[in-house]
Amino acid sequence: QSLKSRGLLQYNIHQKRWVWNEDIIRAEDITDNVLHLLSSKMDGLSDNVQTLLKMMACFGSCTSESVIGYLNESVEYAEVRNGLERALIDGFIVTNEEGSLQFVHDKVREAAYNLIPDSDKKQFHYHLGKVLYSFCDGKDVGDTIFLIASQINRGKDQILRDEELSIAFTKLNMKAGEKALDGCDHKTAYSYLGAALSLLPNDHWRNHYDLSLRLNFLMAGAAKSCCQYDEAVQILRGISGRTRCFEDKLPSYLLLSQILRTQGNVDDAYNTCSFVLLQLGETIPESVVPEASKTMVEDTLKMYEEVYDDDWLERKMEDKTLLTTLHLYSSIAFASFYCKSYSMVVYFICKSVQLSLRNGICEHTPLSFLQFTGVVTKDDNAVLCYRIAKNAMSLQERFGMATQIPELYFQFYGRIAWRFEPLQVCADNLRRGFETGLSTGDNDMGLLCAIHAIKTALFSGASLKSTLKEIDYYLHLLKTYKSEVTRNFLRVFRKTVSLLIDNGEATSTAADPCIGVGDLNDQNRKLRDAVLQHSVIRCYWSGHNERCRNFGEKCKHLFGQGRQSTSYIAQFFFGLNAVDLIKKRKQINKSKEVVQAAIVAMKYAAANSAWNFTNKLRLLEAEQVAHTKTNHDRASILYEASIKSAKRSGFVHEQGLACEKAAFYYQRGRNYQKAREYFQQARECYQVWGSSIKVAFIQKELDGLNPDALPVSAVTEAVHIKIGTNSL
Repeated sequence: QSLKSRGLLQYNIHQKRWVWNEDIIRAEDITDNVLHLLSSKMDGLSDNVQTLLKMMACFGSCTSESVIGYLNESVEYAEVRNGLERALIDGFIVTNEEGSLQFVHDKVREAAYNLIPDSDKKQFHYHLGKVLYSFCDGKDVGDTIFLIASQINRGKDQILRDEELSIAFTKLNMKAGEKALDGCDHKTAYSYLGAALSLLPNDHWRNHYDLSLRLNFLMAGAAKSCCQYDEAVQILRGISGRTRCFEDKLPSYLLLSQILRTQGNVDDAYNTCSFVLLQLGETIPESVVPEASKTMVEDTLKMYEEVYDDDWLERKMEDKTLLTTLHLYSSIAFASFYCKSYSMVVYFICKSVQLSLRNGICEHTPLSFLQFTGVVTKDDNAVLCYRIAKNAMSLQERFGMATQIPELYFQFYGRIAWRFEPLQVCADNLRRGFETGLSTGDNDMGLLCAIHAIKTALFSGASLKSTLKEIDYYLHLLKTYKSEVTRNFLRVFRKTVSLLIDNGEATSTAADPCIGVGDLNDQNRKLRDAVLQHSVIRCYWSGHNERCRNFGEKCKHLFGQGRQSTSYIAQFFFGLNAVDLIKKRKQINKSKEVVQAAIVAMKYAAANSAWNFTNKLRLLEAEQVAHTKTNHDRASILYEASIKSAKRSGFVHEQGLACEKAAFYYQRGRNYQKAREYFQQARECYQVWGSSIKVAFIQKELDGLNPDALPVSAVTEAVHIKIGTNSL
């Protein structure tokens, strides 16, 4: 009556039925009095209708007609379809857009569920599940398996009294968990696999060994995907104590090493892999000297050139022990990257590649090849390593291992492709790696992709505000996906972005304070390297030439051939900073060496990727020529070439920097009109980039530009922004 009086329920004479707007009614509050009225009316319905309503109420708000069909085939629910027709006519349920049956309101479902006495509810659910199970056992019923298992699980107490039922319904829940895993629904999988474990009889390891082994392993994987790392470790350690042979322990050891690495326990992860490899007859050296690792790289590259052909591509590695050994070498290489020397990392990776080259390909071959190229690539072998990496990505498509995509994308786009492919392409694919990682449960690799996506986006001149927003999104996710490694790197990146936007005045946060070099020990050398190199970048953009030089000197060892993208960027700014020091007449000879080394590095890089590095090379050359004051035309050409190259590549930040440098060059030469034009272009670029401090600095230069004034001292080229030492 209330709905009718408000026009929400009307009788249609032509249709001869009541009509309503379902969405509006669902938004309305239905009082307890109305609920009582509904319950009273339902009490007067026929048994068929009541049974139908009670049954649907147990299933939830919606029920598929196929489920009704299964139940209608049973003796107990043979008349349920007649009840369905009456319930539709009376308006208790409707057919929604997807073709499923649903209650017109949650309160109607509540009233229907209250038709079942509280003392009978568990038994009612359990009986429904058993009837459905009897008709669906052995059939592919799709998502209906979740409904069946959830109903049956209400009768846990009865199930545990019968071992035959315990095993049958354990398998049912395990099947539901596996289906959820196939759909990347890890929380649902965790729930059903947990239910399966709870239904196992006490002697399950003795009497149902294979089932127990598989179920426990699946549960550990689901727990890992749901960030229940301690639980996953406990399950895996339990497996190792129950297995009948060493071969049955191997999958658990592999998963355990991954979880330990995710938790930041890289030494434990390394020791786990080392122990298993030794059990398999492999040799694990205490240390590897650089000369030996260099020889291994040369031998591996030579072997690749000799072996990789169509015949080798047809050879399959089928020996399970070899497959596990290869997988373990890839895993120990990853762990050693954080806790062992570079030479040890190279040793393990070369062993994995050589193993595959000798014995044929398998699903782990693409990853081992990509790990190899990611670690051993240098300026003089980059083209060959890139070819190996591309071949590895082609092999991955052949195997179609979707679960490997996060690590493959991390290795390819984060560690090798940036040398050849546009940074923007690399950043986009790393984001895909992140998304795939979280959807497939490989959170660790997904978050590593996120780190490299942010780094690559920053270096490609992406909008600073968008990049900051993306960083904060990842930091928010870390409340669920625990990873201290990811958090620390994101904190470093966030400080850089915040400083570039507004010197941290409105964009800094106390929740994630910046990490300083002094906060880190030798065990955190990768993070320490990142902090040092970002300090070079921050100091340069901030105009702190001496600090930039000091930090650059501390990370010069990273400017060698085996560098990563951050090292190239840091060396680029270290070189530009050295030009500024020369202009200030400070450490001239040493600074000249720094500039020349940076130019040589950019030449190597630009030879492989003109898109990513030509603008940097031309700007360094322009600054070098401009300082000599001997070739004005050459300097002008180089500045313009740098500007055009940066614009073509979409590096708006470096386009602005080249315009700024050109403006100061023309200002020193008293060509104030040209200087003004370039300053204006620089300001526009920095506005697009989102750097308020750079826009303000350029505007100050424009306001002070006076054709009648004396030439501005070279000292004014520094960006005068007061930044405390701790913030760098």
